Amino acid sequence: TGGVSYDPANHQHMVKTRAAKVQRVRNEIPPCHIDGDGDGTLIVGWGSTRGAIEVGVERARAAGHRVGHLHLRWIWPLPADLGDLLNRYDRVLVPELNNGQLVRLLREQYLVDAQPVTKVQGLPFKAAEIEGAIVSGP
Repeated sequence: TGGVSYDPANHQHMVKTRAAKVQRVRNEIPPCHIDGDGDGTLIVGWGSTRGAIEVGVERARAAGHRVGHLHLRWIWPLPADLGDLLNRYDRVLVPELNNGQLVRLLREQYLVDAQPVTKVQGLPFKAAEIEGAIVSGP
């Protein structure tokens, strides 16, 4: 009827219905694409971090490090194959130009020990910063 319902049971039902609808979008998201190596260290980025990550990963690989890069286009829902990909790597680094919102989401959703690489200076990452994070780890 278009009227507002204040029935608590209906409210709960509709919240669950909308959440399920959002999760079904996951089936429409194409599989993730990894650039670089399929094991070792995985760099997971999103948004404007892409360029610095790509160059930092190229440099680290040229220096002999096994590293791959996954750049997310969709944050919610996350891609269906993301959990399996994260578990293939010994180490997951998440460079973010914030206090680490994505790394916390990945930890929560997939129970992986993803490590933040954060920068909140109003400046973009430099490729050397990403390369440094890759080569300084275990």
